[in-house]
Amino acid sequence: MITDIEVPEPLSPLPGTNIDTDQGLLQWISSVDHKQLGIMYLLMALFYLLVGGAMALLMRIQLMVPENHFLGAIAYNQLFTMHGTTMIFFVLTPAILGFSVYLTPLMIGANEMAFPRLNAFGLWISFFGGIVLYFSYLAGGAPDTGWFNYAPLNQAQFSKTPGVDYYCIGLLLTGIGTVATAANLIVTVITLRAEGMKYKYLPVFVWMVFINSFLILAAFPSLNAALVMLLIDRQLDGHFFNVNTGGSALLWQHLFWLFGHPEVYIVILPPFGILSEVIQVYSRKPIFGYPFVVGSGIAISLLAFGVWIHHMFATGMGNTVNSFFAASSMLIGIPTGVKIFNWLGTMYGGSIRFTTSMLFATAFLVEFTIGGLSGVSFAIVPIDWQLTDTYYVVAHLHYVFLGGSLFGLFAGLFYWFPKMTGRMIDERLGKWFFWLFVLGFNLTFFVQHILGAIGMPRRVHTYPDLPGFEPLNMISSIGALLMGLSMMPFLYLMYTAFKGGKRAPDNPWDGYTLEWLATSPPQLKSFSNIPPIMSFRPLHDLNHPEIGDHKTTEDDKYGTKDDDVVSGRD
Repeated sequence: MITDIEVPEPLSPLPGTNIDTDQGLLQWISSVDHKQLGIMYLLMALFYLLVGGAMALLMRIQLMVPENHFLGAIAYNQLFTMHGTTMIFFVLTPAILGFSVYLTPLMIGANEMAFPRLNAFGLWISFFGGIVLYFSYLAGGAPDTGWFNYAPLNQAQFSKTPGVDYYCIGLLLTGIGTVATAANLIVTVITLRAEGMKYKYLPVFVWMVFINSFLILAAFPSLNAALVMLLIDRQLDGHFFNVNTGGSALLWQHLFWLFGHPEVYIVILPPFGILSEVIQVYSRKPIFGYPFVVGSGIAISLLAFGVWIHHMFATGMGNTVNSFFAASSMLIGIPTGVKIFNWLGTMYGGSIRFTTSMLFATAFLVEFTIGGLSGVSFAIVPIDWQLTDTYYVVAHLHYVFLGGSLFGLFAGLFYWFPKMTGRMIDERLGKWFFWLFVLGFNLTFFVQHILGAIGMPRRVHTYPDLPGFEPLNMISSIGALLMGLSMMPFLYLMYTAFKGGKRAPDNPWDGYTLEWLATSPPQLKSFSNIPPIMSFRPLHDLNHPEIGDHKTTEDDKYGTKDDDVVSGRD
């Protein structure tokens, strides 16, 4: 007998992150509300962050001393593959989508996304992609070919477990969900902006999400196509990447990195937007050079497709090709540098509040700059040949992904936590978490630059007792353990805030953008009325009409022109 299940529609105010709604857990599962979906994206990213972090700890224990037998080669290869895949596809990507779908409608004065059910589809198909990937452990063995899954290692004759097949299906599902959400965000920004919100008045975060969504639409199809082609190779004896039957292993690298390098910017552009919001509010100044911050984001998205071959300099592409992509790889450093200059310009002369969020934003500037400078070294072909496939690459990648993207996401989490939950966090505990995490992060990864320079290869489960290898690996592993330890105060901080944190006012930071107009947490219908929008800081204009941004001159802002007329000085 088939029994209809009545799917409850939310009637009362949204409960923040408390799942004990008046209609139970099913209301969350069936929700199409962008705020609840955004929170579920973030919870999904947090869960996989803990899983991927635990894998990293196991790997660092294995590498703590030379010739260690803590893990075997097979287990290590599966761990480093699953760690990389998890952190990029199931931590960073869901986290940026979570912030994007939660905040974009609120910041443009809309009550919902353009396609609410498509929004839910994007979340759940991404969620099931992760389930499929991890099911490989039960189905015969996880993938063990690295998160990049290079051919010919990914072919059936070299990878006999079904792990690579689950890798293909899991990432394909996630890719479909990510593309669907990106298309939804583009339509939302174009069609649902509040009256008066011209493109030049969009918050910087929304601009970065908007640009990023086009980047996703252009980059992900390359990966999705490669995954389908690989499945055909493995399951139907296809010949795309099988060199024994006329295929090309390099074709996989081209398709993968045509997606893979834009992916670096896909997971950094929204954190760039987060940083722009956080720094201007906590510096109590408008973002310095708004048009340049937005324009440099557009430039990065365009240049992102002209750099993928710098991952392939060692494959012998020829001097002409190498020279072109070396130049384009260096060129992309310019718009990134423009952003850092603008953020420093915003902080200069500001009345800065060093909350936990602002500390993460400030640390981002340092760590991401280190990652960017080490990235420039890979654009120089002879240096790339010397350092490729060493731990120098591991250090660079983590300074960009963790020191950049993750630090930016933490800044956003602490900044918008009161809005999402209606609760304030314990700032003292938040700062303990920050300092432990930053110290552990730099201990772990900075020494890996030196390890790579003295020749330690990456993707190895053990190493010989050569001079310098053991002490530097020991420092790196201690740092990783410290990062793991830092998650204890973080989780305790989240738990205590949810359970008994101080009630948050609607606008605790005196924020500038429209999400702070809604209640904390926002009601089911976020807005009933929107104030006139005459700049990219509409709430600042509303709360401080005497010095609003729409007053274009100092005389307009402070009324000095009229005073001058009265005083007869004109």
